[in-house]
Amino acid sequence: MSEKYDVVIIGSGLGGLVSAIILAREGYSVCVLEKNQQFGGNLQTFVRDKTIFDTGVHYIGGLSEGQNLYRYFKYLDILDDITLKKMDEDGFDRITFDNDPKEYRHAQGYENFKKTLLEEFPEEEKAIDAYCQKMKDTCSFFPLYGLKLGKPYYENTSLFELGAKDFIDSITENEKLKAVMGGSNLLYAGEGERTPFYMHALSVNSYIESSYRCINGGSQITKALLARLREKGGKAYKRHEVTKFETENGVVTAVQTANGKTIYGDIFISNVDPKMTLEMIGHENFRKSYASRIDNIESTVAAFSLYLVLKPNTFKYRNHNYYHFKDYRTIWDVHNYSQESWPEAYMFSMGIKKDMEEYGDNITVMTYMHFDEVEPWANTFNTAAQKNDRGQTYEEFKAYKSEIIIKELEKKFPDLRNCIESVYASTPLSYRDYIGCNKGSMYGYVKDANNPLKSFVSPRTKIKNLYFTGQSLNMHGILGVTISGVVTCSEILGGEYLLDKILKTTEEEKIT
Repeated sequence: MSEKYDVVIIGSGLGGLVSAIILAREGYSVCVLEKNQQFGGNLQTFVRDKTIFDTGVHYIGGLSEGQNLYRYFKYLDILDDITLKKMDEDGFDRITFDNDPKEYRHAQGYENFKKTLLEEFPEEEKAIDAYCQKMKDTCSFFPLYGLKLGKPYYENTSLFELGAKDFIDSITENEKLKAVMGGSNLLYAGEGERTPFYMHALSVNSYIESSYRCINGGSQITKALLARLREKGGKAYKRHEVTKFETENGVVTAVQTANGKTIYGDIFISNVDPKMTLEMIGHENFRKSYASRIDNIESTVAAFSLYLVLKPNTFKYRNHNYYHFKDYRTIWDVHNYSQESWPEAYMFSMGIKKDMEEYGDNITVMTYMHFDEVEPWANTFNTAAQKNDRGQTYEEFKAYKSEIIIKELEKKFPDLRNCIESVYASTPLSYRDYIGCNKGSMYGYVKDANNPLKSFVSPRTKIKNLYFTGQSLNMHGILGVTISGVVTCSEILGGEYLLDKILKTTEEEKIT
C-alpha cells in the first residue's frame, strides 16, 4: 500500500498539527502519521474511573482577547471549539513552602501581580518593579512571541547568557521573595546554574497576562485542530508508527510504517524528538558533526505524575495551582534530589469539567524523576496500540513512589487521604512511550545560559526536504510549540508571507 502527499508529518503533537493546518490552508496535500491510539502528543487525555486527566496541559496562558496565543488560535480557527475556565485572577499560581502557612500568590495582570506581591513584601517595590519590567522587556526580544516579524536577536548574546537565578538574586536580598519569584520553575525545569532568564520570562509572562484551564481536558484542542485540518482536505492517521525513512540522493522520498504502508512525499516534517528522528533516518545520512551535535544535546529532566480520582463531594475544587517546595532556599536545586529527600518540590493542579459545582473530581501532582530510576524497565514499551505489561516490580515501584507523594500532600491537605477514590501514576517511561520524547524528557532540550547555542535546533535539517517542529526547537508549552509550527512553516512558505496571513486574520476580527 502506498500514497503520495506534498507534505508528510510524523507525529501529531501540537507542533505537527499546527504545521499541518498552515500548509493545508496554503493548498498543500498534507498527511499526519501518529503511532498512538490518540492524536495530540502532550495534549492527550486519558480516562480513569470516568474521570478525565490531562497528560501535559494543566493550564494555558495568553488566551484573553488580543493576547498572543488568542491571536494564533484565532488564525487557526479553533477558539470557538475550546471551552475554558479562567483561573483565580488574584492567585492562579500559589507558591508554598514547608513550615510556612502562607500562600504566596501570582496574580493575573501585571498591576495585580505587583499589588499582590507587595501585600506580602511591602519593602520590595523596587525589586518587584524591576522583575516585571525585565520580564516584559525580555519577551519583546522574541518577535513571534508578540506576532511581529523578525528573527530572535541571537546577536544579543547577553539576552541568552543571563541566568534566571542570577537576575532574581541581583534585584533583592530577600530570600523568600526570590523563591516566590522563581517558584513556578517546574514549568520549564529550572536549574540555578544553567537556566536562562529568557526561558523563565517566556514561560511565566503569558500566565501573568491570563491563565485558563481547559474544561474536560486539553484534548479538545486536538479535536478542534483535526477538524480544521480535515476541512482543508488534510489526512491524519493514528496507529501509523513510522519505523523507517527512505532516502535517495540526499533527500527523503518516503516513510514506512509498522503496519506495512509506504507514504511518499515531497516535504517531510518530524514532530518527533530530533534525536529519535535521526535514529530512524540513520546517522549516515547526516554529516558526522551535525549528528553528533544533536546526539549530545542534553534533554531536560523527566517527570513522575500522580493522578488521584476523588470521592464525590469530598475535596473542594481549587481554581489555582500550587508549586510547593520543602525548602525555599533550594528552589533551583530540587532536580538534585536524593532517594531520601524526594520529592523536594511538586506542582499540584486540579482538573475541571462542565457543570462542576464546588467540589473537584481529580488532582494531578507532578514532580521530577530521573530516567535512571526506571532504567530496569527501559527495554519494555507500552502504548495503547501495543500493550506490554512491565511486571509486578514496576507496579510496586509506582505504588511506593505514589505513597511517598500522598504523605507529602497530607502535610498540606490533612484530610486528603479520606477523599481519594483511586490512585494512578505515570513515570518517565510513560512519557517516553506515549509522547515520544527522549528518556521521558519533560520539555525538550536543556537551555544553558553558559552555552546558549548548544541546544539551538533549527527547523531546517541537513536534509533539504526534512524539517523539525515541536518543543525541541526553541520553546515548549502550548504557546511555544504553536510558535514552533509557525517557525517551521515560515521556512517553507516565507516568514513575512505567513505572518502577514496570521495578522490579517486577527486584524479582520478587530474590524468586524
